[in-house]
Amino acid sequence: MRLDGRVKEMNVIIYCRVSTEKEAQESSLQRQEEELLALAERNQFSVVDIIREQASGYDLEREGIFTMLDTVREQEIEGILIQDETRIGRGNTKIALIHTFMKEHVRIFTVSHDGELELSESDSMILQIVSMVEEHQRKLHNLKIKRGMKRAVERGYRPERNLKNRGNKDGRDKIEVPVQEILRLRKSGLTFHDIAATLRGLGHDVSKATVHRRYREYIKLNE
Repeated sequence: MRLDGRVKEMNVIIYCRVSTEKEAQESSLQRQEEELLALAERNQFSVVDIIREQASGYDLEREGIFTMLDTVREQEIEGILIQDETRIGRGNTKIALIHTFMKEHVRIFTVSHDGELELSESDSMILQIVSMVEEHQRKLHNLKIKRGMKRAVERGYRPERNLKNRGNKDGRDKIEVPVQEILRLRKSGLTFHDIAATLRGLGHDVSKATVHRRYREYIKLNE
């Protein structure tokens, strides 16, 4: 069937996983891929990438997961296709990854549901708790920044004067961005939108696009 009775056109990634490297599991990977391609075709999804890997679902450090997250952030990926929720992970790893994709506004579709993933009541509750905790942590973080900026301004600091590279001969001034701070915040799980907001609170006039570009430039330079 087509999701919600309508054809959905979106860019998606197919993710196939088995838990061991036994030769017999190759047929399982192939079957997953075929079923997921069929799901994509039924719903007229555009498959951007197909990732196959053999790793434990309890392991968060998986090359396929890292590749998928990079692709999600570099391209306009709107959905991920998996055979069932255990393919993306098990236990806390599953919850962590589902939460990560939710923050990136990526929907998860499964063969087992023949459509969008339907979370269990317990998983939904856990994800709600995690989201609430993160939201309060973000608010506390922003309040600390606001408090620090207020004190700095009271002591004579003027954020608007914190501009460099004026008079760029090429015309447009290059915005100075603290790349190491971007890396630190990214490792802490903040989205590029949140990082940009945080840096603006610190006096850096940057957009989400600028933060993302500088992050990718650094990663590419150090590959």
